[in-house]
Amino acid sequence: MKILCIGDVCSPLGTDYALKMIPKLKKDNNCDVVIVNGENSALGNGITIETANLLFAAGADVITGGNHTLRHPSFHPYLDSNPFLLRPDNIPTQYGSGYSLIDKGKYRIAVINLLGTVYLDRDKAKNPFIVADKLIAKAEKDCTNIIIVDFHAEATSEKRAFGFYLDGKISAIFGTHTHVQTSDIQILPKGTGYITDLGMTGPKDSVLGIKKEIIISRFKDNSTDKFEFSNSPCIISGCVFEIDEKTGKTISVKSFCI
Repeated sequence: MKILCIGDVCSPLGTDYALKMIPKLKKDNNCDVVIVNGENSALGNGITIETANLLFAAGADVITGGNHTLRHPSFHPYLDSNPFLLRPDNIPTQYGSGYSLIDKGKYRIAVINLLGTVYLDRDKAKNPFIVADKLIAKAEKDCTNIIIVDFHAEATSEKRAFGFYLDGKISAIFGTHTHVQTSDIQILPKGTGYITDLGMTGPKDSVLGIKKEIIISRFKDNSTDKFEFSNSPCIISGCVFEIDEKTGKTISVKSFCI
């Protein structure tokens, strides 16, 4: 099977571009399942019911989250009502979870969403290594050996270490959060597909989606100007993992940035 994974959808413009491009990418790559990180899809940041519904309409089977998923309180109950809408499982909240099971009849796919601890909510988030082991055991009880992990983390070292820790235990792991696609897409020694960061789906002429002038001023002049999304043309970034249904291992993987 082939799984299409889309990097952090950023801004309403990025959401509109995802709505346009995901169906084409799914068709062109003959993908069976689509996983989209949507935690920055709303105006300002975070995710809303409206932007989540747009991403599902674009073809997402599961929408994963990150450190901004809980930004809008009105969205919190929606995490309970839709099992295919995730937030990192290791953050403290009563709403939703970081585990979803996609049942396609012929096969099942478990999707896990976790938050890193380096430079993020280290004091609040539970240890992702320990939580991952528990969720992998849950997937095994759900009778699937096809497990995909979205690790929403800042530090490349933490992402690399986490990838090697999970190598052979899961089918594939991709990093999100930094909005810059890395060039280290690979199959790890024990058969797990890996990339440190998928990249961003949003305005190209920007700094991580934000107007570049605002970020430059923050670094140069210590400005405290409010963030505003760029309105430049968009890119969409991600990768396609091809997974053996019998072994649950990745047999090929490729990245793209369009």
